[in-house]
Amino acid sequence: MADDTRTEDSTPSTADDVTFDRAFVPAHGTAVPIATGVERITCGNASPFTFTGTNSYIVGSGSTVALIDPGPEDDAHFEALMQALGPRKLSHIFVSHTHRDHSPLARRVKEATGALTVAEGPHRAARPLHAGEVNPFAESADTDFIPDIVAADGATIDGDGWSLTSVHTPGHTANHSAFALEGTGILFSADHVMAWATTIVAPPDGSMGDFMASVEKLLTRDDRIYFPGHGGPVTEPRSFLRGLRTHRRMRERAILERIRGGDRLIPEMVKVIYASTDVRLHGAAALSVLAHLEDLVEKGFVATDGPPSLVGEYRPG
Repeated sequence: MADDTRTEDSTPSTADDVTFDRAFVPAHGTAVPIATGVERITCGNASPFTFTGTNSYIVGSGSTVALIDPGPEDDAHFEALMQALGPRKLSHIFVSHTHRDHSPLARRVKEATGALTVAEGPHRAARPLHAGEVNPFAESADTDFIPDIVAADGATIDGDGWSLTSVHTPGHTANHSAFALEGTGILFSADHVMAWATTIVAPPDGSMGDFMASVEKLLTRDDRIYFPGHGGPVTEPRSFLRGLRTHRRMRERAILERIRGGDRLIPEMVKVIYASTDVRLHGAAALSVLAHLEDLVEKGFVATDGPPSLVGEYRPG
């Protein structure tokens, strides 16, 4: 799930110091080999937030394989996954996070195959709801999903010629994980890092402080390629992460400048900072600004009466 930084064409675009690439052919419903022992099947759930649809990945070259992010409850995608699996046994279903475009189909695939589900844990918010606050993405959360195996950060599950290691990357959601395919340099980055846009970080489910910490965490790794939850691969992860970090820091500075210039309400800031963004996406932009403000208030750079909120007033700290 991505935020407002995407463009409307299919060519690479730049936002601040990060270059996004939207040149991706999804081949909906077809298993596309993208690396040795890795196939991608893209669901036909395209939208402004999912780009061309959710990517599911089958991992393994032997008779027993794993599935990463089965996707939404979608009949056509279920049939595509079953056809792609063929006679192979599915032993594990890895779920990066519990948004409804990633995890719900795990239940039906598990029933059909007997595979065990693996994830960081069930859905939870990054923080409690404030008094009177409504979670704007409550309907997007798959609160029914409970993994069979709770994978700690760094935990590795071995299969038939494959090993997947959980890399906790909270920020987009509190329970977000990426999965590293050991010995290959491949990281399935899900919605934390995507080539086509930056991800939504929307309180209370998301946390900007957690997201930035997860970016720093991935910068310490030596992965050679990311296969994300939507769109095509990130082929130069380290430089992309540095650009993503710069982009978020520039957004933070823009918010601080608006507050120091006299803006007190989030809609005032969004109107200026996101002037070139489709107004239909300003609601998502407001949540991104709120995520930054929560982090800035915690750091002491911004002050507000009561907890940060979409309707609160902000002033220099």
